[in-house]
Amino acid sequence: MVVVIDPQVSGLSGNMFIGAFIDLGADKEKVEEVINNYAKEFGEIELNISKKSKSGIMTTFADIETQDHSSRHFPEIINKLDEITEDKYSNNNTVKNSVKLAKKVFKTLAVAESEVHGKGMEELHFHEVGCADAVADIIGASYAFHLLKYNEEKIYSLPVATGNGSVKTQHGILPVPAPAVINILKDVPTLGGYANTELATPTGCAILVNITDEYTTSIPLLENKIVGYGSGKKDLEILNALRIIKADAPIKENTVTILETNIDTLSGEILGNLYDKLLDEGARDISITPTIMKKNRPGHIVKVITRNEDAEHLVRVLMEETGTLGVRMLPYAHRGVAIRENVMHKVEINGNVEEVRFKVGEIDGRIIKCSPEYDDLKELSAKTGIPVKDLKDYIEQDYKKYHRSD
Repeated sequence: MVVVIDPQVSGLSGNMFIGAFIDLGADKEKVEEVINNYAKEFGEIELNISKKSKSGIMTTFADIETQDHSSRHFPEIINKLDEITEDKYSNNNTVKNSVKLAKKVFKTLAVAESEVHGKGMEELHFHEVGCADAVADIIGASYAFHLLKYNEEKIYSLPVATGNGSVKTQHGILPVPAPAVINILKDVPTLGGYANTELATPTGCAILVNITDEYTTSIPLLENKIVGYGSGKKDLEILNALRIIKADAPIKENTVTILETNIDTLSGEILGNLYDKLLDEGARDISITPTIMKKNRPGHIVKVITRNEDAEHLVRVLMEETGTLGVRMLPYAHRGVAIRENVMHKVEINGNVEEVRFKVGEIDGRIIKCSPEYDDLKELSAKTGIPVKDLKDYIEQDYKKYHRSD
């Protein structure tokens, strides 16, 4: 199962997360109880979770109204959360794990605000977002997230709509997105969106970055989808509700980076050496394709598939080895991948038992590819005198005979 968070129209906030998670099946009464038990230690709270129509779509609205007893520093909040947990939920692992996540979210908020105001985290007062309000949003979202066991699933997020215009704060009128939001989302894809108002709150953004595994510009291949909507307070021309999708992913996905450059000055020998060099330096796959370049010059397109973390290194290798002045990068390209593993297979050949390494690919337990390693085939061919192509056919059939999929 995977979970896709969709804030590309309505943005997000803490109470929108709570509403969407309850819409997806988190126990409303349990969430209300945990929110009240934590938030009331920081201020007065009125909580009402109900169904609400937004732009003709039925959503769940977590209406949270709070008034702080007093402002608190970041370390005070963390210590108080631990104190409440020990007092009320010492034997409840779901709540304890939720509080661990909540503390990470608070730290993200504190770091972002400290960068804005030029203060250390220990000096920060949580007054702008409201201390009790932040506790209610963050604890509630974290607990609902764990009730659904989404912490065990792959979490995707689409780009975040931050809104446009300006917002009035205790520090004056600031542009949207607010400085803290910019800091929190500095490595997250964002867009302004269609509303001339603030759509993404610091609390909502801090929750997002602490639960998301991967950001994507489009929804991955999904089946058996269930959708939850958590509405915001404002009535806007757009649908003001965070959409979260729970679904099955029939094909496993990951991301790679693709590097590409055009070469017209290298000989075949140097290109052959380049191929080996790139593999040695961590490339996953390489193709070199003949082409015609400008002024009708013959050349080659060198394309490299690499892990995202190896991309910068391999760009340098390409430049050093080829002298090219530019390498095109397509970062985080999605690819569907079968479950793959390398296995050893024993096969009888001419009365002797030989071991051959296999690459095996499966989807839903069904073998779609099984291929013996070429180096093993070549070694066996030299040993037995049987041509490689004949060995390959025989060994593949032997493997399938003993590893049939139903």
